[in-house]
Amino acid sequence: MIPRYSREKMTEIWGEENRFRKWLDIELAVCEAQAELGAIPQKSIDKIKELAGFELSEILAKEEETHHEVVAFLNVLQERIGKDSRFIHMGLTSSDIMDTATSLQMAEALDEIERETIELRASIRRIAEKHKYTPIIGRTHGVHAEPTTFGLKMIIYYDEFSRHIERIKALRKRIKVGKISGAVGNYAQIEPEIEKNALKKLDLDPAPVSNQILQRDRHAEFVFVLALIAASCEKIATEIRSLQKTEVNEVEEPFAQKQKGSSAMPHKRNPIKCEQICGLARVVRMAAVPALENITLWHERDISHSSVERVILPDACIALDYMLDKLRWVLDGLQINVKNMRKNIDLTGGLVYSQRLMLRLVNAGVPREKAHTLVQGKVSSTIKRSGNFRDEVIKDGEIRRYMTLEEIEAMFDLDIYIRHVDEIFKRVLE
Repeated sequence: MIPRYSREKMTEIWGEENRFRKWLDIELAVCEAQAELGAIPQKSIDKIKELAGFELSEILAKEEETHHEVVAFLNVLQERIGKDSRFIHMGLTSSDIMDTATSLQMAEALDEIERETIELRASIRRIAEKHKYTPIIGRTHGVHAEPTTFGLKMIIYYDEFSRHIERIKALRKRIKVGKISGAVGNYAQIEPEIEKNALKKLDLDPAPVSNQILQRDRHAEFVFVLALIAASCEKIATEIRSLQKTEVNEVEEPFAQKQKGSSAMPHKRNPIKCEQICGLARVVRMAAVPALENITLWHERDISHSSVERVILPDACIALDYMLDKLRWVLDGLQINVKNMRKNIDLTGGLVYSQRLMLRLVNAGVPREKAHTLVQGKVSSTIKRSGNFRDEVIKDGEIRRYMTLEEIEAMFDLDIYIRHVDEIFKRVLE
């Protein structure tokens, strides 16, 4: 059966509860850092840590009054903690909390995306190694080109997703930063040492420089990496859809026993999961443009980026998480029709071996243009007669001047297209 996707983890990461929990973690880390420097009495920090907490409903109710979520959050803490709450948020601005929390959320989301990407890559590798030598026709412009192997198709995807994993690892360093530097980032009301110590407790690095916010090129890069991964998922899904066409019938995505392909046509077995993946890739890519536009803000900051990020960051992460999960499911259950792969190689009556024949004539001393024209003529006659390319070549007296019958027969051997597969796999996997 087609499994239900559980969005719980990624939805939880971007949920309001987790966001406010991150805010509290940051406020407490700052208080602890200040206490370590003697700016807050130890008994006060003990009381703050004991009493600090919230119910989501409390903050939402306060926000209805204040129309400012950070103030609403702080008001709830004040009511719970009492007089020692005066030490919370000292020297901070809202973005110190909000932006640092977003970095923590992006880091958590990136961990999930990396895990799913690694699992998907493993599924790709299993197919690649199993079908390392399975011949399949290569297609360029959608038209038969020359034979290749299904394993080579898949190992290309493996290599591509390996680059995505490298991108995730490089991105993580630029995402895991925070800022506790005050209203315009110059530490006028708080010491840089407090920022350093507080962020260390949160496993974040301080941004080397900030204004009121962390700069949005970081967030744009985050979204771009998601979009790149989504595009590669779409690439695989599109190939599966193409190879599942009735006329091709080389692969088929899983189809459950009681699954229905159409309300009208009982024979239908549609690649619906791959189609969903292709559609959702548009959603993830769509987030890239507003992420770029968020980089430019007025002076030290405005909030035109804020409402955008509340949509694009959760939506892009949840959509990609779904895509990775479903594509892995498709690949793990992919039906591979090896018989039809071989049948399709032979569909044109051997025309796909034309380059080998042309090059053999060139090596025998025929000028390249003449060899191309000569072979193309045999291609045309084969198509016209719906015949066999080998037979047309054997009957051609001019070609026989340069090649023996045994040499012609050798031109129609699949082994030439497989002989370097091991070397390619070795380069990719090592």
